[in-house]
This record gives sequence, C-alpha cells and structure tokens, in this order.
Amino acid sequence: MTANFIGVTGLPRAGSTLLCQMLAQHPDIHCEGHSSPLCNTLLGMRRMVSDDQFFLSQLDSAFEASYAHLMSAMRAYLRGWYHDCDSKAVVDKNRAWLHAIELLLALAPEAKLVVCLRELGQIYGSIEAQHQRTILVDFIDHLADFDRMGRADMLFAKDRSIGAPLSSLHAVIDLPAEVQKRLYFVRFEDLVEQPAACMSHLYAWLGLAPCTIDPNQLTVGVQESDSHYHMKYPHRQSTRIAKPRRHDIPPRIQAQIETACAWFYELYYPKK
Repeated sequence: MTANFIGVTGLPRAGSTLLCQMLAQHPDIHCEGHSSPLCNTLLGMRRMVSDDQFFLSQLDSAFEASYAHLMSAMRAYLRGWYHDCDSKAVVDKNRAWLHAIELLLALAPEAKLVVCLRELGQIYGSIEAQHQRTILVDFIDHLADFDRMGRADMLFAKDRSIGAPLSSLHAVIDLPAEVQKRLYFVRFEDLVEQPAACMSHLYAWLGLAPCTIDPNQLTVGVQESDSHYHMKYPHRQSTRIAKPRRHDIPPRIQAQIETACAWFYELYYPKK
C-alpha cells in the first residue's frame, strides 16, 4: 500500500508541532511529529547528481533513459522512507517543503502541503521571549549580540529562520494554479481557538474520514530535539490546547514588520 503524502510546512513558531500532534490522532494518518530530513536529503541528491560527471555525460547520449533512471530512483527513495507505513496517509514535517513543492509533486503527484501561518509580530515575539528565557545561550546563527531591532531585522532576512520560509510563502503567488490547489493554509490563531472546526475542515480537504478531536485530551508523541536549535525554538507538546499569552511587541518593530510584509497581512490577516 502506498500512502498519500502530506507535507507540513510554513513559518516557525506557527503551530506545526501542535498541528502534527492533532494529525496523529487520526486513525488513517501516520505522523511521527518531529521534523524530517527527507526533504533536505532529496534536495541534496538533486544537487549532487547535477554535478556528477558520469550522470551528465549520460544525458548527452541517452537523456530520456538517464532522466527516467533518476526519476525512478528519487521516487523510490521518497516512498522507501516510509516503506513500513500501512496507513492511508503519511505526514512529513519540514519547512523546506514549501520551497520544494514542485520537486515534491514531480515525485509524488498526489502530495498535498499544509502550510502553518501566524501573525508575524507574534512569531518574532515568541522567538524573542524564548531568547530572553535562555539569554546565556546564543542562537545557532549567532543573533544574541544584536539589539532587539537588529535581531528582528536578522530574523526576517531572506536566509534566516523567519525570512527564508516567508520568502517561499511570498513565492506561492507565482506558482501555477494547479500547484496552488495542493496547498492548505492554517492560521495558528484559528487552530488554538477553534481546533475541532479547523481539523474537521482539514481532514475533509485531505480526503480523509471525519475524526473527532478532543482538544483537552491529546496524545503526546515523541519530543523533538530542542538543543539542536540551541533551545531557541522549543517544540513542547501538551495533553490539552491552551491559548498562548500574547507577546507585547515594541511598536517600532511591529510597524516595521507590517510595512515590510504588507503583502502577508493583505493575503492572510486582512483588516476587517
């Protein structure tokens, strides 16, 4: 049995851990919950083979056959990653899936992505609050020496933890309509305020049978590594959903975020 592939992707501190915890409650879904190296491995394979002289030389003399070999091998690798899964659907979490959506669909045409969103000021606020709790330890990309505004600027840079997935999200509007149809957007605020309704709609979009979620009786899965991220991006799970405390963001930083990312607010957080 080949399970339908569901990628969980999106912004950091936007509820992907909680979403995976709730997806794992469904009897037809296999969800390990923690971030997966599968996407990174496939991207690495593409880079490696693209620089392999033997493969490139084969493209000159037998392009169709050689390209078919590569397609078959990469598809087999993706399927083989979850070879022991006998569920109807399998969930794989990695923020890079949104950037690699067209590669994923070439390998698994049935694949769908669930994209986690959150108001950007609160994402920054969540990261900054955790940094203050662990201020004696630097970030993995050495942001501790910056002041708060400088750290916000760096976090939103195109190669950093907020900016990189945000750039991939901005690029969604350039994707063909058929590709965009494979994306489902979940706002963190909706997930914690109306979890049952959100999950019911998501299960229907995924083509799965209805499943009742009790937000006060969740099963806790495997704890994802936090030390890998220098304890700056915790992945805590709980047996119940509790709405998090709102972070107070300096007005200057909030205004800069909203100005620089006006497109994000227009698309996903329009003013009522």
